Amino acid sequence: MMEKLKLTQEWDKIFQKSDKVDHSKVTFHNRYGITLAGDLYVPKNTSGKLAAIAVCGPFGAVKEQASGFYAQTMAEHGFLTLAFDPSFTGESGGEPRYMASPDINTEDFQAAVDFLCLHEKTDPEKIGIIGICGWGGMALNAAALDTRIKATVSSTMYDMTRVNAKGYFDAEDSADVRYAKKQALNAHRLTDYSSGNYTLAGGVVDPLPDDAPFFVKDYHDYYKTKRGYHARSLNSNGGWNVIGCMSFMNQPILQYSNEIRSAVLIVHGEKAHSCYFSRDAYAKMINGNPCVDNKELLIIPDAVHTDLYDGGKKNAIPFDKLDTFFTENLK
Repeated sequence: MMEKLKLTQEWDKIFQKSDKVDHSKVTFHNRYGITLAGDLYVPKNTSGKLAAIAVCGPFGAVKEQASGFYAQTMAEHGFLTLAFDPSFTGESGGEPRYMASPDINTEDFQAAVDFLCLHEKTDPEKIGIIGICGWGGMALNAAALDTRIKATVSSTMYDMTRVNAKGYFDAEDSADVRYAKKQALNAHRLTDYSSGNYTLAGGVVDPLPDDAPFFVKDYHDYYKTKRGYHARSLNSNGGWNVIGCMSFMNQPILQYSNEIRSAVLIVHGEKAHSCYFSRDAYAKMINGNPCVDNKELLIIPDAVHTDLYDGGKKNAIPFDKLDTFFTENLK
């Protein structure tokens, strides 16, 4: 039996509601029995079965932010879309709150595919997914596992297993550094267990230090200002639990990405601090893969990481390209 969720009915997105699509709140469940909350966007004045796209991300965000913006915009392009909150976050179920799992979060995408495949207005043979930031990595992982997914877009991607295990730019890629991290995390497990509460690690730093690196300033500009702040967003507020992402340290998610046969478009900003994740993921995906003709890496000139969350006031998100990609590959 699915958990009963309390869903906000009023429009509380950080973007304006479109008059070209119908919006409704929906719920579905994953194979762990966790009930997930989503926003369904259906283009108006359509008939017949539609191609459908599930959207999630960024990592630590909610569906009222970037994923909802992507979903509504792609619905304006004629696709039925579903933006959803991952397990343990936002309006979705799962206890304790603010935990992450490379397995469960990949399953969340597959559960969204379940929902779309069985929806009365969708064609189950025309299902795609979009993953943003850390969910770009989850999207590729889901594409490697779920043969029902015919087309995948990974936008401004993070490989969350790599950054947790190796640090930014792999600067902490040593057994000793990882061991020290594990010692600290395991000690904190006992602190949480003894107190009966999970300690939050804190979201994006605020106020912003003068010496903050550019990518921290970039995140602050989105999550801590009117541009992208949302009351349910982890990154905008208290963040993940200190031990919330622990399992990412030794469970790589892209192990079989070079066996993905379906179409994949990886999009990243040229000036994003995170661009190396997409470049390397693309290289790994096509290495030895017999299906390379439907794979593409698209680098957006002058764009930084969060420009691909909302366009960054420069229309950085190539929605026309996404439209063409999904139209061609969800035939």
